[in-house]
Amino acid sequence: MTKTQTQTGNTEPETTPSTPSTTPREGGTADTVIDEVRTVMARDGISQNQVAKESGVKQTTFNLFINGKYGADPKNIAAKLEKWLASHRAKSDATRAMPPARPWTSTPTSERILAALGYAQMAGDITIVYGAAGLGKTVTAREYARRFPNVWTVTASAARTCSVSMTLEEVLLALGVRELPSGAARMAREAVRKMEGSNGLLIIDEAQNLCVSALDEIRSLHDATGVGVAFLGNEVVYARMTGGSRAAYLDRLFSRIGKRVKLLRPDADDIAAVAAAHGVRDAASLRLLAEIGARPGGLRSVVKTVRLALMMAQDGPLDAGHIRAAHRDLEGC
Repeated sequence: MTKTQTQTGNTEPETTPSTPSTTPREGGTADTVIDEVRTVMARDGISQNQVAKESGVKQTTFNLFINGKYGADPKNIAAKLEKWLASHRAKSDATRAMPPARPWTSTPTSERILAALGYAQMAGDITIVYGAAGLGKTVTAREYARRFPNVWTVTASAARTCSVSMTLEEVLLALGVRELPSGAARMAREAVRKMEGSNGLLIIDEAQNLCVSALDEIRSLHDATGVGVAFLGNEVVYARMTGGSRAAYLDRLFSRIGKRVKLLRPDADDIAAVAAAHGVRDAASLRLLAEIGARPGGLRSVVKTVRLALMMAQDGPLDAGHIRAAHRDLEGC
């Protein structure tokens, strides 16, 4: 058995790959790392698959290592897991220091969005909610889906919904179909079969990422099933339906839109509601948050600023100084 030099300058025995090893490393033996990882997994409810994925260790290798059956030199695997442990500790510490994100807060703007979604589902109609980013369209859609049955959400993207077939795949996945039929026509028929008579609502989030033909296909599904459809997105999706260069057949979609909700920016009541949900009520802080909310990012920027400011306050009273410092930190100033 030869000697090998560690980063700390200590010499340690080098093992052969044929037998399990507990080679000492910077943090101790492989057995120590195994014990630490098992403790964290049990305490925080983390699966082996998640640890393997987050640490960059192959699943099969991790399973052998964590069960003490890894026959090769464990030094590299143990080092990766030590890095994962350090990262997990840092993340846990930060999570404890920072107040948890609220999944949804009722604001005047979010209530307008809820009303539009409710109208679309109740009336079996098409609604479009469009405008600036960071005003709570996505989180409000999630809240609506949490409250009501037969609500299916597709998040459009340039990679996943750039054609009719790809869009139909995403619709079927949202409907719970896992064995997808081949071909756009078969997928459309399956989507109709699943939605017909359901009194459901199909939400297309980030709808500006749908191509023109995919927009028309969603219109076709609505016509065939009578389900409500809600398009959520920025100004682009509305311009695509109304602009002079749009495909002629989008007239059929535009004429079917029953309700339009345009969102420009959060108002003072929106910001006050978000601030109050986080315990912020003093006038100076609200004035600063109103300035932040008027910039690109809207309520999303307000929430991020308040959460960081609360962490900076460290359980003490939060004031405008914390708000200002948090915003500057987030802006990189």
